[in-house]
Amino acid sequence: MSPFSIFLPFLLYLSFGVSSVPIGSRSILRALGDPDPPDAAIDLNTTSFDEVLRDSPASFAIVEYFAHWCPACRNYKPQYEKVARIFNGADAAHPGIIIMARVDCALKINIKLCDRFSVGHYPMLLWGPPAKFASGGWEPKKEKSEILAIDDGRTSERLLEWINKKMGSSYSLDDEKYENENLPLNASDPGQIARALYDVEEATWSAFDIIFEHKMIKSETRDPLIRFLQLLVAHHPSRRCRKGSAEILLNFDDLWPSDLWPVNIEKNATYHGNDAFKGFQICGKEIPRGYWIFCRGSKNETRGYSCGLWVLLHSLSVRLEDGESHIAFTAICDFIHNFFICQECRRHFYEMCSTVSYPFNKTSQFALWLWDTHNKVNERLKKEEESLGTGDPKFPKMLWPPKQLCPSCYRSLKKKSDGTSQVEWNLDAVFKFLVGYYGNMLVSSYKDNGLLGVGGNERSLVDDMATSTSAVAVPVGAALGIALASCAFGALACVWRSQQKNRKRRRN
Repeated sequence: MSPFSIFLPFLLYLSFGVSSVPIGSRSILRALGDPDPPDAAIDLNTTSFDEVLRDSPASFAIVEYFAHWCPACRNYKPQYEKVARIFNGADAAHPGIIIMARVDCALKINIKLCDRFSVGHYPMLLWGPPAKFASGGWEPKKEKSEILAIDDGRTSERLLEWINKKMGSSYSLDDEKYENENLPLNASDPGQIARALYDVEEATWSAFDIIFEHKMIKSETRDPLIRFLQLLVAHHPSRRCRKGSAEILLNFDDLWPSDLWPVNIEKNATYHGNDAFKGFQICGKEIPRGYWIFCRGSKNETRGYSCGLWVLLHSLSVRLEDGESHIAFTAICDFIHNFFICQECRRHFYEMCSTVSYPFNKTSQFALWLWDTHNKVNERLKKEEESLGTGDPKFPKMLWPPKQLCPSCYRSLKKKSDGTSQVEWNLDAVFKFLVGYYGNMLVSSYKDNGLLGVGGNERSLVDDMATSTSAVAVPVGAALGIALASCAFGALACVWRSQQKNRKRRRN
């Protein structure tokens, strides 16, 4: 058979099947098998509604209640989608601010759900905090409800105008990513840190994704990673990340066996561990989201991962018991030295770690050292960014905390001849601020969203896997380290120790 006879049917298809389609139209791509892009708005039902909205990092939600048989609803969908595309998902212009969802009330599974929100016509739009949708319902005559009906959103332009009036924003349907940002400044709004917990989860996932993608677990880095994982299991501010870290820790010896490292098959063991890690979700199935909230910069290349990692480290530092501080300091220094992939940054950080000549005996000593170290890093980067014009204009490097967030932290503030600030700090006030900011306020987003656990008990969030444990304050040895942990960590220790013994028997 000649090549011409093979391609003739395809040429005839292009000539007759697509001849009426204008050149360049997406219809050509659809005719050749390219599907339409997926919907931006999230389809919810009775099963998923409460969970998705309760767990959403967005400040607000819009839910459209519709019926699939309704012609007006079908005609409205493209209008709703235009707005959803600028807010929903990692590729949106303004992610993490509004979650836009829809519920098909014509499906029997959703009848009771739609009754909860007094749906009396299609399409109907409601606005409010996501957690309020998850925890309740709506009645049109109820006063002081945080859920509101959107009465003027019949076109994408009118819906976005309603949103802008409600939020005091100026979003446009033509916005591209990192354009027309309406970013709150962290220095002037202490409440913003509550939303940083989502970024801490994102940064935790990113850190381990970098480690596994770059195959950084080797014979000399295995123990530092175990120590850092122990620290995360005990004191990570997110319950989901504590649970995921514990799962990796329990399976660590299977993924990266210690007795294989001296042999020439180290590379194969590394690849095996990397592939197996893909089955773990260190901070839950929702992570990664693909965008930043508290740590979102006004430019793509600013803030983000480094900001989220700093927030994680500060949160860990204020959640420790006194007896854990110095080993936690060592675990963090070794983690940055071995796994932070920016070479100059990790070298500079480790140099500051190396200047510590005395052990930290109290939580306050380590927390204040990390705070002072972060300010020194900011001071160094500020000079470089100002000279090169590479900083974020909306989030310039500064001494932290600024005076408007913690007036009592400042005994005196003077400007030096080179333009930098000289501060006499009230260290007791600084530590109190750090505990409140990176401790109590950081987890308040979980409280607001009702994610504390059964009965709303705060202990189930903050101290779920381990309250304060000496799991990190022991010599390396993965099995021995956890076996010597406190009673709060005893269950995990016993399971892991048992697994280690069983593995050794099988190998012998």
